[in-house]
Amino acid sequence: MPWTLNDYPDSLKNLNKATRKKAIEIANSMIDDGYKEGDALPIATKQAKEWHSNSSENEIQSFLESGQVKPSKNRTSSSRPELNEKPQFVTPHPDEGWAVQSEDADRPSDVMDTKAEAVKRGKEIAKNKGTQLIIHKQDGSVDEKIQFEQ
Repeated sequence: MPWTLNDYPDSLKNLNKATRKKAIEIANSMIDDGYKEGDALPIATKQAKEWHSNSSENEIQSFLESGQVKPSKNRTSSSRPELNEKPQFVTPHPDEGWAVQSEDADRPSDVMDTKAEAVKRGKEIAKNKGTQLIIHKQDGSVDEKIQFEQ
């Protein structure tokens, strides 16, 4: 179930509004990546708290003013838990930059403008899942493999 600022789990109720909004966005994205709701919430909460502590007041205010929570792409409750143990890939994405995608996923979880942004996001996902990140070069060959333990 995708969460919103009006409909979110009780575990997020004691967070300030900016941290809660960030946690909801992260959790929705993780569910899109195949995480179970129960696994996504504690990770998203921790990451949102870290984001809040590392952000300036201007960044936080801008984030709060940016509108509603980005909705989950996974509108059904049928997440793909089989992707939780699959490696993440960073690959060139036609006409749109760099894709971050789980092995066997139907579509990328993220498409970034730069390889560096995609690698950063890929590392976050692979680290949270305790899987491998496989980074490709522009020509499609493997550039680097990084193993993360859970």
